[in-house]
Amino acid sequence: MKVVGEDGNEVPTGEIGTVYLKAPDQGKFQYFKDDGKTDKAYRFGGEFFTLGDMGYVDEDGYLFLADRSSDLIISGGVNIYPAEVDAVLLHHPAVADVATVGIPNSEWGEEVRSVVLLKNTDEASEAMSAQLVAFCLEDLAKFKCPRKIDFVDQLPRYDTGKIIRRQVREKYWQGVDKKI
Repeated sequence: MKVVGEDGNEVPTGEIGTVYLKAPDQGKFQYFKDDGKTDKAYRFGGEFFTLGDMGYVDEDGYLFLADRSSDLIISGGVNIYPAEVDAVLLHHPAVADVATVGIPNSEWGEEVRSVVLLKNTDEASEAMSAQLVAFCLEDLAKFKCPRKIDFVDQLPRYDTGKIIRRQVREKYWQGVDKKI
């Protein structure tokens, strides 16, 4: 296993990078009808592959997953992991569910936006949005916090229960030429 930074080199212990696993000698996986995506998944002479997981290895050699590279938000050249923002918001007593995504921002490329399902949907308001942003600021650096919270009655999920973050993101990117 290797954890690799954007420069293609292994990252130091504790630093987040893309997780690459040793490829089997036989039976390498392929993306269905997408040879280009398959080729991008393999590195280091085809010896290692990634499924897009981001993570880090601690000083004891344990791997911790941080997020998926496809969900990564890049704002002003800084990487922001939506799962980190989601984890903070889920600790707020009013929040039932959340999906954080990157939305278009002409100055920064993307900005952080959290889409929240409240336990009591009647509490959705600008004041609640401001309260949740302030709650994030208690635990996260300002650049990681959403500038605004949008409220929904339901978040899209796969049958497995995982949020379909792509569907949440699409609403904000409609009509935008550049897709980050």
